[in-house]
Amino acid sequence: MADITPPQAYEQLGNDPSMDDTAPPQLPNDQLGNEPAAVQDTVLMPYAAVDSSLRAMAGQAEGFGRHAIGGLHGDVYHVTNLHDDGPGSLRDGCRRREPLWIVFDVSGTIRLASGLRVSSYKTIDGRGQHIILSGKGLLLRECEHVILCNLEVEGGRGHDADAVQIKPGSRHVWVDRCGLRDFADGLLDVTCGSTDVTVSRCRFSAHDKAVLIGASSGHVGDRRIRVTIHHCFFDGTRQRQPRVRFGRVHLYNNYTRNWGIYAVCASVESQIISQCNIYEAGDKKKVFMYMPEQAADKDRSSGGRIRSEGDLFLNCAQEHAGDDSETAEDNPWDFEVRECYQPCSVQPASLALKELLEYRTGWQPVPLPEDICFQGKPAVAHLNH
Repeated sequence: MADITPPQAYEQLGNDPSMDDTAPPQLPNDQLGNEPAAVQDTVLMPYAAVDSSLRAMAGQAEGFGRHAIGGLHGDVYHVTNLHDDGPGSLRDGCRRREPLWIVFDVSGTIRLASGLRVSSYKTIDGRGQHIILSGKGLLLRECEHVILCNLEVEGGRGHDADAVQIKPGSRHVWVDRCGLRDFADGLLDVTCGSTDVTVSRCRFSAHDKAVLIGASSGHVGDRRIRVTIHHCFFDGTRQRQPRVRFGRVHLYNNYTRNWGIYAVCASVESQIISQCNIYEAGDKKKVFMYMPEQAADKDRSSGGRIRSEGDLFLNCAQEHAGDDSETAEDNPWDFEVRECYQPCSVQPASLALKELLEYRTGWQPVPLPEDICFQGKPAVAHLNH
């Protein structure tokens, strides 16, 4: 699968001018009154420039998903109805083989009778509308360069029903500003050799198993997995914020509260950097859990490792390093963020950041930006050329 280079530089640098914007993103008047004054006066969220035009977010993710360009080089596809399938439906756009930037002309709930498979080089852009996908989730199978933006996915039922399922062998994926809740299985899975994924500004709620990275100890191909999760809010999800097998995962500036078992779990051969996150305990206090497992190609069990840097632990949340000599011998530390990508918008964990993540994660009432490349009227009712 060939890469397509985005028009702007891949790396997100600490002195990126877009991070210097001193005005928060504009919300409708009826939304502004619900935010604490501290949130309204403080700018801590990344991606200040991605709403400047329709395709400005292509290639602009921080972290491992930074190469994702979605439908940058394709036409604009308009979803004109809330049907599960047929002309003008979301499913019709997602199955097309050509690159597409998919936008919505309607708001409401799309009830999916089966999982919605998304093909390569697609952006599903929910800005400007309020789109809820229910019944089944999004399937990113053997695809690359997919961006999911400003959607809600909820109420999924059935075997292996995940809100967003990234497997097998998918790469260059960015899931941004989505609300995921209440599914039969997981909310987001990255497994079976999928890699180079960023999850940002998302809200996970009303669920047991939130995020799984690495399928099982038998899937040794998951050693290639690399995932960044940042500026997300895990609101009372019971476990897996995330659980990781084999992969290398960077967590930063996330807020996790009131978990039911643990916050973050490191299993077989995984390495997790937890940087400037906020962990606020409820009844359960243990933040980090370690579950040794035996990889299919090894003769004994090995554990995962977590390195905590600048994390904020609230309400007696208990950090535990869990880095014993046997684990270190079987799983020598080889993961350094600076060797993978340049520093991003990491900021100190604070109560101001905590409040911001409560209000500015998940679906947001932001307008659909203008497509500055678009000229003229569409030749087909739901396609802009």
